[in-house]
Amino acid sequence: MQIKDIVKKVKQIEIRTRKKTEASLMGQYHSAFKGQGMTFSEVRQYQFGDDTRRMDWNKTARFREPFVKVMEEERELTMMLIVDISASMDYGTKTQLKREYVAEICASLGFSAAGNNDKIGLILYADKVLKVVPPQKGRKHVLSIVSNILSADYVPSKSNLDAAFNYMMGVFKRKSLVFLFSDFEDEFDQKILNVTARKHQLLGLRVYDEKDMEIPDIGYALFRDSETGQQVWANTSSARWRYEFAEQQKRKMRQTKEEFENSSAHFIDIKTSDDYSRFLYQHFKK
Repeated sequence: MQIKDIVKKVKQIEIRTRKKTEASLMGQYHSAFKGQGMTFSEVRQYQFGDDTRRMDWNKTARFREPFVKVMEEERELTMMLIVDISASMDYGTKTQLKREYVAEICASLGFSAAGNNDKIGLILYADKVLKVVPPQKGRKHVLSIVSNILSADYVPSKSNLDAAFNYMMGVFKRKSLVFLFSDFEDEFDQKILNVTARKHQLLGLRVYDEKDMEIPDIGYALFRDSETGQQVWANTSSARWRYEFAEQQKRKMRQTKEEFENSSAHFIDIKTSDDYSRFLYQHFKK
């Protein structure tokens, strides 16, 4: 994409997501993701029913009457967006490419986080981690993240989710909200997923095009894997071949979902023609 096209696309996404985010997602985001701990607020005199574990013994001894420490929830969180930029994500047959759809979802999530005064960061990966945008606050930072997703060079190689998880675990020590975007065409290590899901609050979002699941009858056709370059001829006129292809894709996605849920992570399937805000709203509500 040219620079002027990227700028135009970012502006379109900002306009399209602003109303949708403020109307539905932001409120649910705010209520769904509580603070990660407690921080000291003030000291006041003891009142009946106060937790005695919060007693300030130094001030109690000094004034010869009981005082307690008042704690408040830490509201500030860190949201990390992990985005697969392997070549299969630069594809689409309907209204937009997968990469554009992901950029729009990231904008909505980012604006929700910015409205909650949270930090937002980005990790772009394919066969390895290719770019990292450190977490910062603000709407301008969110737009910068969207621009990075749109302008990235989508790599003709298999995606290595393990590398992204290992980087996340090595650099971000504090518990974060992690949103992972991929079509999950490639395998990953279940053990690394388990460790990441225990450390961070993880949601996998599988973004797919309808042609990823079902191939129409177009006769004999040459198919090329955009990540490996492998080519194969197929007779799409065969109803059996089309059925077996669709069933194989369904089994693969069921397995991925089960692996996420078994690791205590969450998983959502979203088609590029779906209203993603409805899926996210329902997830936050749960």
